[in-house]
Amino acid sequence: MPNSVVTPAAGVVCVGLGPGDPELMSVKADRLVRGARHVAFFRKKGRPGKARQLVDGLLAPGTAEYPMEYPMTTEMPVDSPDYVAQLAAFYDDWCARLETLARTEQVVVLCEGDPFLYGSFMHLYTRLRERAAVRLEVVPGIPGMVGCWHATGEPITWGDDVLSVMTGTLPEDELVRRMQSAEALVVMKVGRNLPRIRRALERTGRLDAAWLVQNGTTAQQQVARLTEVEGDACPYFAIVLVHGQGRRPEAAW
Repeated sequence: MPNSVVTPAAGVVCVGLGPGDPELMSVKADRLVRGARHVAFFRKKGRPGKARQLVDGLLAPGTAEYPMEYPMTTEMPVDSPDYVAQLAAFYDDWCARLETLARTEQVVVLCEGDPFLYGSFMHLYTRLRERAAVRLEVVPGIPGMVGCWHATGEPITWGDDVLSVMTGTLPEDELVRRMQSAEALVVMKVGRNLPRIRRALERTGRLDAAWLVQNGTTAQQQVARLTEVEGDACPYFAIVLVHGQGRRPEAAW
């Protein structure tokens, strides 16, 4: 008998693609991406989209693509009413589009890192899960920060170290407060926020211990001490790290 073709169940499946290296994608994510007939992904206007770039060469010929383009191309204050209104309308619109398609087809939504860690898909997820007519699944991925701290070649935490994860979009005083309360630090969403992050690290006496990892785990990866990095801007998805120095057993030799 000829091999039967299994038709994917209709619904929305978001796959975490991991930190950047395609070989760090999970077996399940790889299978879903290669078998997809409809893929959606976030991007800024005029850009290819980070998640879409991660699956270059993996999509089957003829796969339908749905680029979900953000309504703004530069960062606005996160507490701006206009920012909130534009993003809410954007997510509402794409929720409706995906719901319509997912009633009869499986739509694979691509998400770099892990979808539930600062991922844009979370805003679609909370809307779609209220719609009982749509099957909804999320596939975990290795977070980008994990790939970045491995790139430094040093453990991020030791013993009882407390790890604090924060975003560079926070006000400087809030960054300082959070940096003072933890031994190990991860600062995400760096980009044009780099000068503020530097100042906060300097105010807490931690600048000399900080690392900047850009494009972690990819062919374009750059790893350096933050004090050795010139300029006030870097990729939005760059990550600043400060390793913990906590309790550890002494070497026996």
